[in-house]
Amino acid sequence: MSLRTAGSVLVVFLWSVAVVLGQNVWSVTYTTQSICVLEGSTVELSCSIRYPSGTVTSTVWFTKWGTGVEPEDLGQDPEYAGRLEYHGDKKNGHNLRITDLREKDSATYKFRFITDQTGWKYTGYPGVTLSVTGLQVKVTGGHQDKTLTCITTCTLTGNPTYIWYKNGQHLDESTSPQYKYSVSSNYEDSYSCAVKGHEDLHSPAVCVQGQICYRVTYTKRRICVLKGSTVDISCTYVGYYSTTSTFWFRSDKSTPEDLTRDPGYTGRVKYTGTYRCPFTLRITDLREEDSAEYRFTFKTYNFEWGHSFPGTTLSVTGLQVKVTPAAEGQKTLTCITTCTLTDNPTYIWYKNGQNVQDNSSPCTPSAGVELESTRLVIRTRRMAPINGDECFFWRTTGCFYGDKCHIKHKPD
Repeated sequence: MSLRTAGSVLVVFLWSVAVVLGQNVWSVTYTTQSICVLEGSTVELSCSIRYPSGTVTSTVWFTKWGTGVEPEDLGQDPEYAGRLEYHGDKKNGHNLRITDLREKDSATYKFRFITDQTGWKYTGYPGVTLSVTGLQVKVTGGHQDKTLTCITTCTLTGNPTYIWYKNGQHLDESTSPQYKYSVSSNYEDSYSCAVKGHEDLHSPAVCVQGQICYRVTYTKRRICVLKGSTVDISCTYVGYYSTTSTFWFRSDKSTPEDLTRDPGYTGRVKYTGTYRCPFTLRITDLREEDSAEYRFTFKTYNFEWGHSFPGTTLSVTGLQVKVTPAAEGQKTLTCITTCTLTDNPTYIWYKNGQNVQDNSSPCTPSAGVELESTRLVIRTRRMAPINGDECFFWRTTGCFYGDKCHIKHKPD
């Protein structure tokens, strides 16, 4: 088995399972039959195929296949909307990337291809079983002799390194999921674990004694929003004693600095919330340079929440339209961003400043236009401004031309 980790992406190259039909060899190559990864992370499934002759005309990754019908393409499943990417040539590369993994993504994934030779179709069995898990800290032992274990519902692939935090402060790293040092028996102390390379996917902080201890819980680990918009980043916190100070800061600063005092955020930052209720950081008029990890800290008369505990990562993006060839006489337009927008937004398309959807039915595209989620297929070249050096920039607020053009069309 060959596994490698690239950033936060787990890449899997698959084993070979071959079927010989007469002198013809058909196969889909897999190197592993199972994989276990963290909820919220990214996984990439790759395969190679063999077939005797002809050209591959269709490929599909799937988990569901009803009797008497073709398998359901994951790309058409709304549960995966905005989270699937095919990399390279879909007919030759056969790479499937799934982002922002969820526990319900746990399934067996299979690859199927069809060639232009009449009746020749092949599905790779048994497929790859993907298991998605979160992290939890399990506390065992007596009052003075506690043991902490970072537990998962499956054995993580790739021999991970575990990171431990106490009261928001980095403590230790180890290849063992069990914390190897003595555990504090103080009622106010909390512990959390994470996996190296996926620190933002840490476990919830847990008390080692009782139910009341210092804790910070972030509402979201990652947020992707549009440039110029407003975002709310929130958390809840619990202190064993009354707090004397609360503030948000950027993790990339050498010394934690209250955002309300940062000149780069002047007039754009506001705090709302109270103890044990969501404490919210609101940033208005977002800029791309606001992209960062934001952390919360608080102080009491004898305690300060650690500054190394991962918080919420904010990504700020603009919108661009990508033009790619489709069937003869067609262009496919895709509204692209540098990150996957949070909360499954609805995309609005404009042609020459006019909404392309029928005013009487917002869900029905107007004549000559096929709308597919975030994609718009133009049936004739004349129906979109894609000629020469014509301005080609669309936003949800409209389409701008002339001296306000942000992007010029580059001919294929």
